[in-house]
Amino acid sequence: MTARMEKSHAGAGRTIISVDAMGGDEGPATVVAGISYSAKKNPDIGFILHGPEDVLKPLVAKRRNLHGRCQIRNAPDVVQMEDKPSHVLRTGRETSMWSALESVRNGEATVCVSCGNTGALMLLSVMRLRKLTGIYRPAIAVLWPSRNPQGFNIMLDGGADIRADAKDLMQYALMGTSYARNGFGLTKPRVGLLNVGTEEHKGRAELKEAYDLISANARNADFEFVGFVEGRDLPGTLCDVIVTDGFTGNVALKTGEGIASLISALLREAFQYSPLSRLASVLAYTSLQRLKKRIDPRRANGGVFLGLNGTVVKSHGSADATGVSAAVKLAFELAETGFTEKLAARVASASMLDQDAATNNSDNGETE
Repeated sequence: MTARMEKSHAGAGRTIISVDAMGGDEGPATVVAGISYSAKKNPDIGFILHGPEDVLKPLVAKRRNLHGRCQIRNAPDVVQMEDKPSHVLRTGRETSMWSALESVRNGEATVCVSCGNTGALMLLSVMRLRKLTGIYRPAIAVLWPSRNPQGFNIMLDGGADIRADAKDLMQYALMGTSYARNGFGLTKPRVGLLNVGTEEHKGRAELKEAYDLISANARNADFEFVGFVEGRDLPGTLCDVIVTDGFTGNVALKTGEGIASLISALLREAFQYSPLSRLASVLAYTSLQRLKKRIDPRRANGGVFLGLNGTVVKSHGSADATGVSAAVKLAFELAETGFTEKLAARVASASMLDQDAATNNSDNGETE
């Protein structure tokens, strides 16, 4: 009876986010602090929190703003970062990660958020939520701080799968376009294909094939294909969506995070160099805080699993409360736009176009 009442209060006119409280490097206290911060800022969010009830109950009780807005779902086991995805799939039914995904699968929540093992989360997401019809390979879309008006570019794949052939890359372009439309309100997103140079003769064979496929689908899918782009264009203004394979994307993502941390550390060093530089840091405090906010990876925290019958947001494993809150905010915004349904419609439409093109080519072949 109590659980049903909690669920009723949590879901009363609110968007429900299913949160895996375990698995992150900072522990469940940090996750609870993050969702508490989100609840304080947004009264339209409710939560189903998954993990050991005896651990989570006292943590939630300390946060007054979560009262009546957070249902705890007992899940005694935890997916560890070192666990193999195949092992989790076989033995992980009692884990908080599995439980969090089940809430989305059963329609109790709109989006799942987890800080846990990326490989396990992707495999469980594919197996429990299933791929959208027509999707070959799901992808992780990540936000990259940029000088574009929206403040971020979208890059995918961020590490869901190290493999990607030409058709996969073409679908990444379609999914990234849908994300840009629903997340940033861009009517005609610009798509670039990441390569070692912008010249058409450069790159692997699958990239050249993907170039032709993306270019052929650009008009029908209503996006602008700018062609090949380079690593320096990730934070630039040339495009809004950057498409690449998961291996390259993950290396680029981790490199970007490392550079952001290095810049912050070097700035601190520089302003501590002398009394005069320390005075300069006080005078420049407001500007420095603005810069820190723009390059802070925590505020762009949350990779979105695209291509599934349900929305999953993967928070960074080392995310603090600010990072968790950023991932919850992203999850809420995607839920509010009906992102999964719109993506499914776009993929289905693209599949129909491909079938029509294949039929026309076949008919032309017969005529000739």
